[in-house]
Amino acid sequence: MFVRKSALAASVLAGGMALGGGQALAATDILIGGGAVTGVYYQVALQACAIINKQAADKLNCVGRPALGSVFNVNAVSRGLLDFGVAQSDANYNAWNGAADWDGKKVENLRSVFSVHPETVLLVTRKDTGIKSVEDLKGKSVNIGNPGSGQRGNAMDVLEMYGLDPEKDLNAQGLQQGEASRALVDQKIDAFFYTVGNPSAAIEDPANSTQIDLVDVNSDAIKKFVEERPYYVMTTIPAGTYRGVDEPTETYAVKATMVTSSDVSEETVYDFVKTFFDNFDAFKASNAAFKDLDPKEMLDGLTAPMHPGAEKYFKEKGWM
Repeated sequence: MFVRKSALAASVLAGGMALGGGQALAATDILIGGGAVTGVYYQVALQACAIINKQAADKLNCVGRPALGSVFNVNAVSRGLLDFGVAQSDANYNAWNGAADWDGKKVENLRSVFSVHPETVLLVTRKDTGIKSVEDLKGKSVNIGNPGSGQRGNAMDVLEMYGLDPEKDLNAQGLQQGEASRALVDQKIDAFFYTVGNPSAAIEDPANSTQIDLVDVNSDAIKKFVEERPYYVMTTIPAGTYRGVDEPTETYAVKATMVTSSDVSEETVYDFVKTFFDNFDAFKASNAAFKDLDPKEMLDGLTAPMHPGAEKYFKEKGWM
């Protein structure tokens, strides 16, 4: 993988050489793929880069961008189009094991960096739709997530376990999350699936514009599904997390994970991880979904091998 250099740092280097002072080194550009702009993945990418650019501008020039989600980010990292990407723990598992979207095509150069926040599989509806259970989606217009997103895979799993065929039993939409949130308010869809950390603006925004409900995703089949997979856990969204949702909601969760490629240098990953965790309080304070994170627990939920640059830092800290 070629090393990109920031234009600003390159110009400084050129200037320094022209003045005869020339030992300055250009900062390495790194690009992090997040998710929809209303989702927490984008905040992971954005806030991580804010820390990097403030604290390590001499070494790294970081850009966090919205992206299409877990599957897209894993593939883009593997192909060298992204240096880092945020992906669900189930996508991390499936890519490394050659399953699901990567059936028979293991992503050999995928590497784990750290995990972030837990993400719940949510089914959001308006109160006026009469949808009280997953089975009630039959005949309804439902957003299952855009192709390339982890939430689409989760939605397909849920529908299958509840005996629903998205092509025959409902009007399935493939909107990105910002579009889906607006479509729910505008009554263009009846419900949407979304896998996200809580609280999320993608749920708060429609909750502030219309009356919403969260639907339990907790059938016996779901619980068995979770028990058989180490990267899932059953969880509960507390009552009052979102406006108008006054009862707790039982569902299951994955973890967001930061991934990279074995082609990214050990030095680059080490500098990124060290700067991020040495300034972790700033990250925790940047979004409500991060406020309860414990750095020592951010090595959980990872499947692909740890990148040597990340491993070096974690061993220095005594976390592994």
